[in-house]
Amino acid sequence: MEMSGEYRIAAPRAKVWAALNDPAILKISIPGCQELTRLSDTEMSAVVQAKVGMVRATFTGAVILSNLNPPKSYTITGEGKGGVAGFAKGGADVVLVEEGPNTTLLRYTAHGQVGGKLAQIGARLIDATAKQMADQFFAKFAEKVGAAAEPGETAFEKVEHAVEHAVEEAADAVAEVAHEAEEEVEKAAVTDFLGGPQMWALLALIAGIVLIIVFR
Repeated sequence: MEMSGEYRIAAPRAKVWAALNDPAILKISIPGCQELTRLSDTEMSAVVQAKVGMVRATFTGAVILSNLNPPKSYTITGEGKGGVAGFAKGGADVVLVEEGPNTTLLRYTAHGQVGGKLAQIGARLIDATAKQMADQFFAKFAEKVGAAAEPGETAFEKVEHAVEHAVEEAADAVAEVAHEAEEEVEKAAVTDFLGGPQMWALLALIAGIVLIIVFR
């Protein structure tokens, strides 16, 4: 089976490369990973629980990094045995493209193979499960690395700055609709329209605009 995909990560390429070699981040990103221990600079042992169709098994094996070309690319491969369920092995070629000082495009091409009971399930189901797990891994990885705060800035400071910026944007947005709102309120005062559903809808719209801008 073969699959490919790409993810845009809001982080410098050097930071993404470091994360690709960090067992803690890889463990969080690998679906069903229970243990991931570094054995050397290029090898880790792993315990992963996976479910394909009706077959659920815990695989123990190794994860190996090869073809290292820091900070541009590498190959990550793994092989595990799941007892009576059979075995699974596969790998992915990962390439990091620097799109800007704080943006990295991660591209991958992955392949896999199974044996034993897993091989009896059916190629379509196996392919779909493998594609899902690959997407889950890279999506979680991109989320984890891209969401991490930059060194030197606490979580509170990051939130505080984001709120200040959002409030400024909200003020600008409200100013744009203020004139229209004033006209509608003046009409309402004359026609007793303020209690009608249209005015409440207008007020709700204005409130919604502010909330969306502040908390997006």
